[in-house]
Amino acid sequence: MATVLIVDDSPVDMRLARGILDKSGAFELVFATNGIEAVTQLEESQPDIVVTDMQMPEMNGLELVEHVRARHPLVPVILMTAHGSEDLAVEALEKGAASYVPKDNLSRDLLDTVENVLAVARADRRHDRLMDCLVHSEICLEIENDPALIPPLVDQLQDAVARMSLCDDTGRIRLGIALEEALLNALYHGNLELTTDELREESSALVESGGDSVIDRRRRQSPYSDRKVRVTARMNRDEASFVIQDEGPGFAAHANGEADASQNLSRESGRGLVLMRSLMDEVRFNDEGNEVTLIKRCEQINRG
Repeated sequence: MATVLIVDDSPVDMRLARGILDKSGAFELVFATNGIEAVTQLEESQPDIVVTDMQMPEMNGLELVEHVRARHPLVPVILMTAHGSEDLAVEALEKGAASYVPKDNLSRDLLDTVENVLAVARADRRHDRLMDCLVHSEICLEIENDPALIPPLVDQLQDAVARMSLCDDTGRIRLGIALEEALLNALYHGNLELTTDELREESSALVESGGDSVIDRRRRQSPYSDRKVRVTARMNRDEASFVIQDEGPGFAAHANGEADASQNLSRESGRGLVLMRSLMDEVRFNDEGNEVTLIKRCEQINRG
């Protein structure tokens, strides 16, 4: 039986919401009259879902939504909105609330909304349990020379590694930094063949997407426009490997496959290469210098 936390400082509205949900016989109900009490109930009762008023003393519905998202991300929040709280409700939805029901329509919509949101939340939790059974994963992508694609790609790869329990939150951040360096290097220095000086001159263009910069021109010109960045990620419970290949001319490398620092893989005083090697367990390059393999081993194995 799912536990529902109802939060409202109005005794009348509290009784109405309680009566609607209690009548179904499908829920265990717990209550709070403001956000501060709700925080305590979240810890003590561990509800499956929160139904909250928006305008309350001490901690309003928006602040409660922010708290739940930060401390209890698997617990969805449904807003009960009254006239005058619309702006606050919109902000709460943007901050992470799952749905809302106008107080004028509680009798008609509250039960269905709670049941629907709980069904979605349970499906997500079942998916999480299934993903915990994953023992091997391989991801292959081919992306165009669009820097806007790199952040979501890095985020996807970080999530995949975290799912394998290969690293903690700090390790996830370190992995993301190393992957971003490798991907940006493949795009700018590999496929677009831009030097450090050219990138430095266009530094504002890297932050502001507008303007016809040298980066924009290269992305439209042949042969640069036809090039892709290929990413192959293989993960198991012991380690993750990431092979990032561009279609540029490459760079000079030592015979053992490591980058020649004097040639500056990152073309930025070697900073990108230093970061990759410092943050990953192993970094190696092919002879042509247009492919890098990053290895991240399980942190528990490393500590052992």
